[in-house]
Amino acid sequence: MNERSPLDVSAIAAMSADAAMTASAADFMRKSIAHRYSYNFSWLGVPVIQYPQDLMALQELIWADRPDLIIETGVAHGGSAVFFASMLELLGAGTVLAIDIEIRRHNRAAIEAHPLAKRIVLVEGSSTEATVVAAAAARARSAHSVMVVLDSNHTHEHVARELDLYSPFVKRGGHIAVLDTIVEHLPGPHADRPWGPGNSPGSAVDAFLAKNDRFAVDTALSDKLLITVAPGGYLRCVKD
Repeated sequence: MNERSPLDVSAIAAMSADAAMTASAADFMRKSIAHRYSYNFSWLGVPVIQYPQDLMALQELIWADRPDLIIETGVAHGGSAVFFASMLELLGAGTVLAIDIEIRRHNRAAIEAHPLAKRIVLVEGSSTEATVVAAAAARARSAHSVMVVLDSNHTHEHVARELDLYSPFVKRGGHIAVLDTIVEHLPGPHADRPWGPGNSPGSAVDAFLAKNDRFAVDTALSDKLLITVAPGGYLRCVKD
């Protein structure tokens, strides 16, 4: 469908061009990340570990695109999977394929006991492993519309590989959401993580867009969000 609510485009453009406003948003992001702000929230009783602004953006995309398969890499506690499942439940159809290299027993139990578990399929394994990708491809072949959300290992190499493997499943008008592209804009490297500026989801997105003209940054989202872990990370498929 790709239909969104009417927006004041000129007001959004003015806001995104306001240097003081964008600097204030960037300052909030830096300080809130230091305080682990995204860990403060849950969705329908399950920790979600996302910024509310990004959940708002994702629901807009899901409602507009009407995917019947959402492939999510990175499960953690399962809040995002439950969020996606709740949106598909409202649409009346669809499955969340939630992939993680390790799904801890207590997290699996919480997800499988949730009222929306019927819409969630958990897959344990690396998102770039051949058998995992094959399982996703099998479901994508029978799906009318596929949305992909990448939120697992945040190194350039891993995200670049995910983009190469999962982008063919998305049809024109659909979206890939690459989360935590903000790592590219934060001080680094991170002592306890292998990623940082130049080795991040953001750098992987830049490399992907440089060689793949099927996708472009969805600026309608980028310009209005300001507070987001995914600046430039919402990608729309613009070609068959």
